[in-house]
Amino acid sequence: MESIFHEKQEGSLCAQHCLNNLLQGEYFSPVELSSIAHQLDEEERMRMAEGGVTSEDYRTFLQQPSGNMDDSGFFSIQVISNALKVWGLELILFNSPEYQRLRIDPINERSFICNYKEHWFTVRKLGKQWFNLNSLLTGPELISDTYLALFLAQLQQEGYSIFVVKGDLPDCEADQLLQMIRVQQMHRPKLIGEELAQLKEQRVHKTDLERVLETNDGSGMLDEDEEDLQRALALSRQEIDMEDEEADLRRAIQLSMQGSSRNISQDTPQTSGTTLTSEELRKRREAYFEKQQQQQQQQQQQQQQQQQKIDPPGQISHPCEGPTTSSGARKSDPGDAMSEEDMLQAAVTMSLETVRNNLKTEGKK
Repeated sequence: MESIFHEKQEGSLCAQHCLNNLLQGEYFSPVELSSIAHQLDEEERMRMAEGGVTSEDYRTFLQQPSGNMDDSGFFSIQVISNALKVWGLELILFNSPEYQRLRIDPINERSFICNYKEHWFTVRKLGKQWFNLNSLLTGPELISDTYLALFLAQLQQEGYSIFVVKGDLPDCEADQLLQMIRVQQMHRPKLIGEELAQLKEQRVHKTDLERVLETNDGSGMLDEDEEDLQRALALSRQEIDMEDEEADLRRAIQLSMQGSSRNISQDTPQTSGTTLTSEELRKRREAYFEKQQQQQQQQQQQQQQQQQKIDPPGQISHPCEGPTTSSGARKSDPGDAMSEEDMLQAAVTMSLETVRNNLKTEGKK
């Protein structure tokens, strides 16, 4: 189908399109057809002048517009007929009584030119198939042999004048190619007006869709997306800050336990590199102070036993002052149980002192 020459409608130049589609090439231009029309007008004027240039008919003829062409690009059957004579082609009215008496099957013809209300188009056989080459169509329309007679009869009922083209048409590539192959047409071409209307409707729908998308998915949707993004970023920052605070707290507890573990006996598990919970920290501190109390009780029992050996029985011994720490502070009475607040305060004091010592050691290093 691509090899078939098909001029589409431009303005009112259907006569030009009809001739070029018939001959399968750009054989005629509006200028050439206008020249033929002017030549016909001059021949008619000369015939009218034979009756006298002063006659009423001649003056009326001069005042009338040309019957062979107009400003819109329309050309008469006389112009088309004269243009075809250049190629040795002749037009015969298909529905005339003279032609109908010949009883020629339309399939045996080569081409037809059809006209209705100043519109011209060609129906031509290319290879072994018929095609409607109407310039108002978006492309050539395939016509089957069985449908050809019905198609021409329908045109006649609609008021078309049909002309049979007699003579040898010039050779063309499409005719030679379609002599060897047959084509199939899955979708028939539409009228150009219908296609333009459909394209316009599609453009309108596209414009409406873009407007809706701009309204719904444009600034409004972008604002919502930006708000969601800002909320997500804020939550992320909060989570990061909480994680940082928790990490700092864990590091402080770990340093505290590392410092305390250096003063705990070897049977106490080391906490270096281990993260402890507050409950585990409390339990270890209680175990540490319980062990210290047991050691103090054992020391006091040993002192009492030694005192009994030195003092004779029945002699009242003076109560011995409890041992002092390296700082000179008296140790608490073993009989006095330490409260949980005292234990916690002592542990915190010890942890702080250990951290200070560690920092001083690291500073010296």
